[in-house]
Amino acid sequence: MVVTVRLRRVSDWPKVRLHVVTGKGGTGKSTVASALALALASGGRNVLLCEVEGRQGIARMFDVDPLPYQERRLTTGLPDAAGGRGVVHALHIDAESALLEYLSMYYRLGRAGKALDRFGVIEFATTIAPGVRDVLLTGKVYEAVQRNSRNKSAIEYDAVVLDAPPTGRITQFLNVSNELAGLAKVGPIKSQSDTMMTLFRSPRTAVHLVTVLEEMPVQETADGIAELRSAGLPVGGVVVNQVRPRDLSSDDLAAARAGTLDRARVEADLAEGGLAVGPGLVDGLLAEAADHAERRALEDSQRELVTGLGVPSYELPRMAGGIDLGGLYELAGLLRTQGMA
Repeated sequence: MVVTVRLRRVSDWPKVRLHVVTGKGGTGKSTVASALALALASGGRNVLLCEVEGRQGIARMFDVDPLPYQERRLTTGLPDAAGGRGVVHALHIDAESALLEYLSMYYRLGRAGKALDRFGVIEFATTIAPGVRDVLLTGKVYEAVQRNSRNKSAIEYDAVVLDAPPTGRITQFLNVSNELAGLAKVGPIKSQSDTMMTLFRSPRTAVHLVTVLEEMPVQETADGIAELRSAGLPVGGVVVNQVRPRDLSSDDLAAARAGTLDRARVEADLAEGGLAVGPGLVDGLLAEAADHAERRALEDSQRELVTGLGVPSYELPRMAGGIDLGGLYELAGLLRTQGMA
């Protein structure tokens, strides 16, 4: 695999240690989270990439075995200008394992906690009280961010990237103190949620939103930003994913939409390329050009709306043939050159 080393623009987020990545389903938020982790893990930096939705998306993205509830070395990061790389670690967080760990740490239940799991008590608790479930999931992320050099038994991470729930649930997911207000007034889990909120509302956290240039995802992104701000949660940037290539000039796009492309010129170009020119081929190409131009016009209108959101924005191209590890490194390089990492 050949990795192109690009010069790094100064990061837009130098103080951020927790990068939360959310987005409407289908926009590629897991891809963006993975690429961001690779971009951040350069020059000897350790980065933790976490997921909390139970889909094992990280394992599929990097083509590795399903991840356990344990931090694992995943791969090396994107090299910096001097060729220095860091390491990306991965963690699959599930609520049941997090609750067992919580019970062991705070209540010393040990084997008794595992017995509760066998009886289904843990599943019942995390289902009946979703606010508790979110505290458990985010609590593990909080612990990874807050580590320092005094904790010799665990890796100290320079950044943590969280592949978070979709935009429609992200504010509820992060606003754990509010969600627990009606469930727990006092006690260790309430105290833990309040402590976590000091991180989630601080400049050390940024919630990045992923969208594509379509009306519904862009509107959901705008609504998500408004909800995050209303809850006092720090909005990061917007990543516009799966952007189509700009193969035609503005004049050609306008002509294609109007149906006034030079037919003779198209025929001449086809003939020059050694293709057999027939009316059916030319008609089909002109129809495809018109559809492409219409789509580009719609995308440009949505891009203007993204620009008007008042936050930094970044663009990633549509990758023909899907995303493999080489493609992730390519996207990581683009995020870095645009200043996201």
